[in-house]
Formats: sequence, structure tokens, C-alpha cells
Amino acid sequence: MLPLTLWPLEQRRGITGVFTDIDDTLTEHGAIAPAALQALRALKDAGLHVIPITGRPVGWCRPFATGDIDSGQTAWPADALVAENGGAAFLPDSTAPSGSGAMHVRYPQDSVTRANNRARMDEIAERVIAEVPGVQRTRDSAGRETDLAFDYREFVSLNDAQVAQVLQILRSEGMHTHLSSIHIHGCFGHFDKWQGARWAVQQLFGRDLTQELDHWVFVGDSGNDEAMFANAVHSVGVANIRQCAAQLKHLPRYVTLAKRGNGFAELASAILDARA
Repeated sequence: MLPLTLWPLEQRRGITGVFTDIDDTLTEHGAIAPAALQALRALKDAGLHVIPITGRPVGWCRPFATGDIDSGQTAWPADALVAENGGAAFLPDSTAPSGSGAMHVRYPQDSVTRANNRARMDEIAERVIAEVPGVQRTRDSAGRETDLAFDYREFVSLNDAQVAQVLQILRSEGMHTHLSSIHIHGCFGHFDKWQGARWAVQQLFGRDLTQELDHWVFVGDSGNDEAMFANAVHSVGVANIRQCAAQLKHLPRYVTLAKRGNGFAELASAILDARA
């Protein structure tokens, strides 16, 4: 990984869209860093497309995608928000008044497939909990629709052997797996952030992301970001990615000096400064 300062000016000038992980890339201790939120706004104000992509569930993402009057949460400045590692996405609501910014959730899978998969995942969760002592489903599991997730570093601490055992069980059940900075994920269907990014761009703009990769950058920090690191032309890790870099097969090309949300703000500045 090269220092972000080595990212050529001409390449930065050509960026028109930003994909970003959320946990430990925009956030710290579960809350978005003020510098990261300000950076998201600055990118949108400059006319760039912004699409967060996360392993977090639909229910967790909804307030940040649509706003929540009861809690006072305003929607993040973003074109879309991809949840559950590509299993769902909040996209603009074509039936809402123009300029309202309203979003609703859409899925690559149909409702029958999702319901059948959900029932199977509940059975698998019981098996995992029975066979791996100390394992718990994530606290946000009630909001999950296409994804099964276990906590290993958010509120629960699992060792490497426990994590490996959970992954082995999920794979033996035919699930596609991901390891984020805090959660172990499994799903039915080949969902990952790369597929989610491609689907979101097609749904939003009717375009093929693979034909315009020179104009997008992805920033992340963990294992479930590898698919994006492997396919993106321009990729950046926030500094805390060094904690898991030895376990990754695909690394970002550049890395920021700062960690988490401050690292994202550093990336945003690099892009905006090139446009000045």
C-alpha cells in the first residue's frame, strides 16, 4: 500500500464518485465521525456521487438513508446506501416528488427467495450457537433480511479458532461468507460489495460500473472490502486497515495517514483539492 499522497493528481481529478465502507471507515465506536460526515457533505456539494456500502442490516441503515424524525437523525448526504454486503440497497424513490431525496429499499432477490433463505439462516444460526461456545448473533440481527451475522469484535471478543469454526460451519451449509472489522457474515447468493456496487450503479444510472471504473474510488478497512479492493481501479484504505492487512489477499493501492473517519476526510480532501 502506497501513501495516499502518491495518488497522481490527474487520477484524482477524474474521480466523479466515491464508494465507502461504513464501520471503522466513516465511524468510530459505532457513530459517524464528525469529520467524515462533513466530508460526505463536501463531496456531494462538489457534485460527486457518494454511495456507502456496508455489511450492516437494512434496519440499521434505514435512519441514515431516509432520516428518522423521532430520533432526530437526518439522512446522510448520499445517492444510495447499499446494505448487507449487497443484499439490499436504499435507492431513490421514483414515485416521490422530484428533489425530495426520498429513498426506499430494493433487493436483487425476490421476496419468496428471501423468505426461504431467512428461515434457513435461522436454523443455521441455532447450529452455530450450539456448536461454538461463546458465539452470539449480532445485536443488529433483528434488522437483517438477507444476511446472517455473528459478533466477533463489536460487543463480543472471539479468538481466531472460534472465528474459523463459525466460518467453516457457514460454508458447510453452502453460504457465501465475509469477515468485516466487527462481524462474521454469511448469505445465500453471491452477494459482496463489488456486486452491490455494480447493481447500485445500474439501478441508479442505468450504467455498467465496469465501463467507468476510472471515475470511481473505493475506501474501506477490512475483509469484506476485499472484493472492492480487487476490482476497483482506485482504492484506498484508512490507516486502521493495517490491523488486518496480513490476513487480506487483496489490499487497497493507497492508505491514509489517519484512521477511521479522519482517514475518510483525508481521502475526501485529496479528491476535492485536485478539483480546485
